[in-house]
Amino acid sequence: MTQSIRIARLAAVAVVALAPLASLAQNVTTVNGKAVPKARVDMLLNQAARSGQQRSPELEQRAREEVVLREIYAQEAEKRGIPASADYRQQLELLRQTVLIRELFEDYKRKNPVTDAEAKAEYDKFKAQATGTEYRARHILVENEEDAKKLITQIKGGAKFEELAKKNSKDTGSGENGGDLDFAKPDAYVPEFSKALTGLKKGEMTETPVKTQFGYHIIRLEDTREAQFPEFTAVKPQIEQRLGQVKLQKYQEDLRKAAKTDFKFSTQQ
Repeated sequence: MTQSIRIARLAAVAVVALAPLASLAQNVTTVNGKAVPKARVDMLLNQAARSGQQRSPELEQRAREEVVLREIYAQEAEKRGIPASADYRQQLELLRQTVLIRELFEDYKRKNPVTDAEAKAEYDKFKAQATGTEYRARHILVENEEDAKKLITQIKGGAKFEELAKKNSKDTGSGENGGDLDFAKPDAYVPEFSKALTGLKKGEMTETPVKTQFGYHIIRLEDTREAQFPEFTAVKPQIEQRLGQVKLQKYQEDLRKAAKTDFKFSTQQ
């Protein structure tokens, strides 16, 4: 009997000894006798993950330091009676609403994800709009018509279009590449430029300068092709993000319209 009592007492001592260790596992540390819960560290790490930060030992250490410093500063603020101030209570209410609204929208997004069917339908719509012919052109842009005419004469006399573009074009971006504008659909350009471009055959150059709001252009058509469009899988994440934003905006608008208030929102809302 005596042996059984001794074993029971040893077991009780072991439980008491282990209790602080179990508590420590749930807390980061204590500050002035008050525990700093590990859950606060986890919350900060979750927020960092939401913003795209990768979890690492360094990030975890910074999070631990942050929650301990917060506790130190918060205790001092409480000691000074700051929680009793009207300004504090007003800010706390705004903060409460901010967190509440953020969680509302996060909850909506989780429960209303963009489906594959929705993303594919959006992709097909844009793809249909992108069909047609793309033109690869080179151009030289100058200030006045006389300069443009002189350059046309030089090109016809054997001068290289690319070299003249580098030396003379006001469009320095394309000029550095010999006037190359890469492939684009005609509606990517101003109407005067587009009309002149689509009237050319492959390898042809405009015989007279083309006037636009930017100046005078000499245009040469390099090549044409059917419009290129990326595969669905390549743009799916961007489509999902955009559709998700559209869904959330509609949800916000529906909530606003359903609310009973005589407040008049501006037209920007």
